[in-house]
Amino acid sequence: MDKRGVAVLGSTGSIGRQALDIVAAHPERFSVAALTAHSRAERLVEQARRFRPNAVVIGKEDLFPQVRDALADLPVKVFAGAEAMQWVTGLSEVDVVLNAVVGAAGMPLTWAAVAEGKPVALANKESLVVAGGLIMAAAREKGVPILPVDSEHSAIFQCLIGEPREALHKIVLTASGGPFRGWKAERLHTVTPAQALRHPNWDMGAKITIDSATLMNKGLEVIEAHWLFDLPPEQIEVVVHPQSIIHSMVVWRDGSVKAQLGWPDMKVPIAYALAFPQRLPLEFPPYEWPEVSPLTFEAPDRAAFPALDLCYAALKEGGNRPCALNAANEVAVHLFLQQKIRFTDIPRLIERGMASVPFIEQPTLAQLLETDQAVRQALNHSV
Repeated sequence: MDKRGVAVLGSTGSIGRQALDIVAAHPERFSVAALTAHSRAERLVEQARRFRPNAVVIGKEDLFPQVRDALADLPVKVFAGAEAMQWVTGLSEVDVVLNAVVGAAGMPLTWAAVAEGKPVALANKESLVVAGGLIMAAAREKGVPILPVDSEHSAIFQCLIGEPREALHKIVLTASGGPFRGWKAERLHTVTPAQALRHPNWDMGAKITIDSATLMNKGLEVIEAHWLFDLPPEQIEVVVHPQSIIHSMVVWRDGSVKAQLGWPDMKVPIAYALAFPQRLPLEFPPYEWPEVSPLTFEAPDRAAFPALDLCYAALKEGGNRPCALNAANEVAVHLFLQQKIRFTDIPRLIERGMASVPFIEQPTLAQLLETDQAVRQALNHSV
């Protein structure tokens, strides 16, 4: 089997580092064609020296001399800036693009990869939240697969393989409930960033960890699932499953349920997306079923965690509303981490941001980018 050249966008983050671990464990299957990072220059240099990619991109242009000089003795091309990140997706050595960039900044990279006809292993859910209609239409036109890396969407993807679509009743996305499962709204007023960053099951970056604490992450996944699987909101359910063993489920019209189970570790969906349709051997402790804790389920507390309903509302309205929702959330999370707003202010700020821009029913890519920037400016000036 020919090696697949992988471009890892956001290589210094949690998903990017785990992807490179998988590549290192399977050198007969993968090579690293390109690495990109926003600002972690030293870690990017370390990765480049280890994996010897064709190209490296540092997003912050003022860090370019540092990266260039540190790699001067290697035959590695070094670039800087957002346009260069898009450009490397089209390199002839790239067979698959893993987009692990955090936030809306990852959307143009997914768009560029699809435009170049490259398969995308998608860990950047914001790509589809912001511009799902445009990206999925372009992917269909190009015949490019978009392979989900989020554990929930990977689970649904695996459960749907080989099944007749007309037999589908609904999909169920599982949520851990985050660190504040069971808390009521009044108790959440005094939550600190340190508390919100202590996720009970998953080791993730700061932004997605806060999103998990507010249930915004699950709401964004609902929007992502809508585009990936072409389902209306009414056929996408969210259930809290604290053990994070069942990653998601599909309910069929005959009443049967198909689920994908596994330890809460992102290497499984990453490896599945990179190697699809094959499965790679990964080292995990064996399941001792009698010792696995009981698997429990409960409904999400929508009163204490209103971000979930905000996402459903934005999806149902459509147009540029999900884009506005995402931009507002990114601003709100940043302000919370800086301790400029309270945890319970996050959904309030999101509502304000969504209302700050005119509704556009069928936005162009340029209009989505304008919506994103307008929401950020409006909220940053109001706090």
